[in-house]
This record gives sequence, C-alpha cells and structure tokens, in this order.
Amino acid sequence: MQYDYDLFVIGAGSGGVRASRMSASYGARVAICEDLYLGGTCVNVGCVPKKLYVYASEYSSHYREAKGFGWQSAEAQFDWTTLRQNKSTEISRLNGIYGGILDRANVDLKEGRGRIVNAHTVEVAGQNYTAERILLAVGGRPFIPDFTGNEYVLSSNEIFDLAVFPKRLVVVGGGYIAVEFAGIFNGMGSQVTQLHRGDHILDGFDEEIRQFAATEMVKKGIDLRLETHVDAIEKQDDGTFKINLKEGGEIVADVVLYATGRKPQLTDLGLENVNIALTDSGHVAVNDNFQTSEQSIYALGDMTPGMALTPVALEEGMALAKSLYNNEPCKLDYSNIATTVFCQPNIGTVGMTEQQARSEYTNVVKYRSEFRSMKHTISGSAERTLMKLLVDDDTDKVIGVHMVGADAGEIMQGIAIALKAGATKADFDATVGIHPTAAEEFVTMRDPTVD
Repeated sequence: MQYDYDLFVIGAGSGGVRASRMSASYGARVAICEDLYLGGTCVNVGCVPKKLYVYASEYSSHYREAKGFGWQSAEAQFDWTTLRQNKSTEISRLNGIYGGILDRANVDLKEGRGRIVNAHTVEVAGQNYTAERILLAVGGRPFIPDFTGNEYVLSSNEIFDLAVFPKRLVVVGGGYIAVEFAGIFNGMGSQVTQLHRGDHILDGFDEEIRQFAATEMVKKGIDLRLETHVDAIEKQDDGTFKINLKEGGEIVADVVLYATGRKPQLTDLGLENVNIALTDSGHVAVNDNFQTSEQSIYALGDMTPGMALTPVALEEGMALAKSLYNNEPCKLDYSNIATTVFCQPNIGTVGMTEQQARSEYTNVVKYRSEFRSMKHTISGSAERTLMKLLVDDDTDKVIGVHMVGADAGEIMQGIAIALKAGATKADFDATVGIHPTAAEEFVTMRDPTVD
C-alpha cells in the first residue's frame, strides 16, 4: 500500500520534533501535527520559562548579599509585568526556531489536534493522512484532583502569565514542580505557603538530600507544612481565596497553585479506534523499541512510563529514528541520568540514592561534606551546601552523587559524565580540584562518613 507518509508524528514537543527531524534526515517522508504550541511543555510552560523565572527570583538574594561585598544601593523593586512580557518574547522566538527546524528538515507541519482514525490513518483539522507508522508524542498535562473549589486553582500551565503578581501564594504539592514554584515566588516577594499531604517533599530523591533542601527552603522564608490536606477552597467577596484544611484552620491567598502531578495527554487522541494498551498508571505501554501493542504505532516521552525529562524524550526520539530509518538498534541506557531541581539552593543528583544503594550493594561507603560556601562567609546569608558520594566498596565504583547548593545542576552535568564512564573513588581522588570552588569538594572528600 502507498501511504502519504512513512511516519506521522502527533505532538511537536521535544521528543516528537527530534524523532521527526532525524527520521526525515534518514530519508523518511515525515509529517508532524500540533494543536497548541511548537516545542511542547518544556519550551512553553515548563523548563524554559521556569528557569527564566528562577533566574528572576534569585536576584532578590543577590541584591541583599551584595551589601556584604561593599555594594550599597536602594532596595530592589520587582516588576512582574516586565518579566512576564520578556519571557513571552523569548518563547515566541523559540517557537519560531522549532518551526524553522522542521521546515529545514522537510517535515510537513500540520496545525491542529491529531486523532487516530485507524492503525495507519491520522485525522487533523478534518483531513485524513495515511502513514506506514504513527508516533504518539503528546506529552503530559497537570493533574488537579476533584474537590470542592478546585475550579479556583491554577496549574503550572497558567502560573507564568498571571495578570497581577500575588502577594500571598499557596502551593499545593511536594514534588519538584511545587518545590520550584514555591522558591520562585518566594524569591520574587510573595508570601508563600507550601502544603503537602506527605511527611516529606521530593519523593524519590535521596532522603538526606530532600530533608536538607527542605531546611534550606524554610530558612529562606517558605512556610512549608507537611502532612496537611486541603478540604475545600472558597472564593471570597474581595477576590481572594480561603483554603480550608482537613486538619483544621484556614489560609487566605491571592492565588492557589496545584502542582500535584501530571498525567498523559490522551484526551481526544482516538485511542479507542486502535489496540493500544495502557499501564495501570494510565501511561501508554511500549516495548524496548517504543512500540505499542498496535504494531504500527509507537509512543515516547512523558506519555510513556519512563522518566519524564526533556533530555530523555530527546534521546528516545533520536533512538527511534535511528532504529526505524537508519538500521541502528534501538538501545537506550536509562542508568545514571542526571537531574536537577531548581529550588533554592539547587539540587543536583546522578546515580543511586543512598537508600537504593544500600538495598542493592552489601558494602556502601558514604562520603559527606556540609559547609557554608565561600561566598556566604561575607554575604550574610545562612545558606549551606551539602555534597555526598556513594561508593561500592567492593569495586570502588562511584554509584551515586548528590548535591544541594548553588549551581548544583551545572556541576552535576560534569559528574554525570564521570559516572557514565564508570569512574571509581580513586579516579575522583586522583583528580586535581579547581580552587576555590564548591565543586572541588567532590574530589577532596577522603574520610568516609559514619552515621
């Protein structure tokens, strides 16, 4: 059968664009559709605007700390409208870049929601297109639970473009998105209260790291309340919101942000027309080649059960294109993928948590260093840094590295290369540090920590 395309991609986010561009470079006839914005969550309502807002929020502490270094000036004033508009301008620029990438790669861009008609047909804006293979790369969406007053809350999609900056913000959730936005708005000047139903934040991260990060967050002024549940939210006559807590008491806020997880964006995708199995969590089930239970349909990125990270989706898109159209086996190694949380100070991590390491290895040795960075010896800030190495003592291999501190994400990228290469503690010890930096601490820790 002659198809319109070799590959039709639904979703022009990071994974979809990478898969379509690379497939086209290998000679495939490719089309991609998008009904919202080019670049997906990361570019438009995720990584990019979030990092810009993190930068903005950090200037308040820079201004305060500068006085210890001799800089005297009037108190800084923050203008939300300027940041919001400049962010939007930058994202529009990036949208154009993504469009240019697809155009130069000779990928046909169809505007509209893609819907599966059958195993080889996609409908977009009333037009049917046939393809030998279909790739689903529609990503995820914020999840807001059902409760009285949930129509008054915002998700991370809307929080970037508030008309008025909130003097009082309540953030509900304990994951990295909630933690990051609590830090962002706290740094910009909001009175931030973060509510989380669990007894700790950042589930899945190293226990010592998340406890240390929580302590630093509170030191910076965030009112972090654990084991706290929202019962209902009421809109008051003055436009503010009253959050009633199940444990008793209430909080009044100008804005309520719910960051309680994300779910695959499967609505109106036409999955009922094909044989695609879902996991218990509601993600699209795939095999090691990203193939669904419908042989001609593939899926990758946040809509599948793997790691919901932009760089992972990019790697998956690349691997799939190579496998389908360049005769290269689809092999992706998910071990030792570094990640960061842009809380303040940052978290950077790669490899196993201490809990994972001790459950898998018999002889784990921990090296730990906690200190006040050189900058803060005269900045006046009470911020502290924590670094730790986890080593398998039987092989001397470094199996986990974690940090809470300034530029942790930047530092951890280099450390990730070392772990990917199989570095040992002896390799770290033999590396000459860069002085004076915080990062040199990773190659100068000599004495194991005894808990």
